[in-house]
Amino acid sequence: MALVPPNPPAAKFDSDIADDVCIPEHCFHAFDALYCALTNADPIQPAFPDEKYPLFVTWNTLSSRPGRQPRLRGCIGNFDPMPIIDGLAEYALISAFRDSRFRKISKNELETLECGVSLLTNFEDAQSYLDWTIGVHGIQITFPHPSLITQSSSGAPTPYSSSPNLPRLSSFRSFSATYLPEVIPEQGWDKLDAIDSAIEKAGWNGVITEDLRRSIKLRRYQSKKCSVTWDEYRHWREQKEAEV
Repeated sequence: MALVPPNPPAAKFDSDIADDVCIPEHCFHAFDALYCALTNADPIQPAFPDEKYPLFVTWNTLSSRPGRQPRLRGCIGNFDPMPIIDGLAEYALISAFRDSRFRKISKNELETLECGVSLLTNFEDAQSYLDWTIGVHGIQITFPHPSLITQSSSGAPTPYSSSPNLPRLSSFRSFSATYLPEVIPEQGWDKLDAIDSAIEKAGWNGVITEDLRRSIKLRRYQSKKCSVTWDEYRHWREQKEAEV
């Protein structure tokens, strides 16, 4: 009998959120924030409603060679709902200039960029670290320092958490990481691959045991995403400037 439960049908988790929650204008606004920061141009005032969402802004570099996949250039967001007009502009710059994995985006890169906006929805506390669906959910994990984990006798993967109420000591920090819904299928990971990668992304460099996985508290969520290229943004901005 399989210890890792199969993915339930995606329809079970269909969101009640409309598909047009995330629209190209959100991406244009984020792109405009970066363009204006790098060129001192005047920003275009957004016309979309200033609703509140948790959000992420992703920058990718597009290859000039056909068939090449975009290359991640920066991605940072916020899990607290925030007004999206200021939030998108703020995180467009944070992800462009303050993602510690990359050097700051420069003006001469603008023409190679793609901007993606993800508005996060449908947050749920999972029953275990396996209680989510690839291609439907993003995952947000937190776990204590492994020295605080009570060891169990089994090393086999299980859908049940062994430590729902773990002790916490102030001398040890907790760890956290997230993957947006599209990342896991793009990487070709199964659930264990994704969880172990998220553990490493959170900053844990030691051995990953089943007890460590069971100590995870996981929140699953969905997202609505849109993206635009530099050419699409430039065309939008030229149209807006002509309307003034």
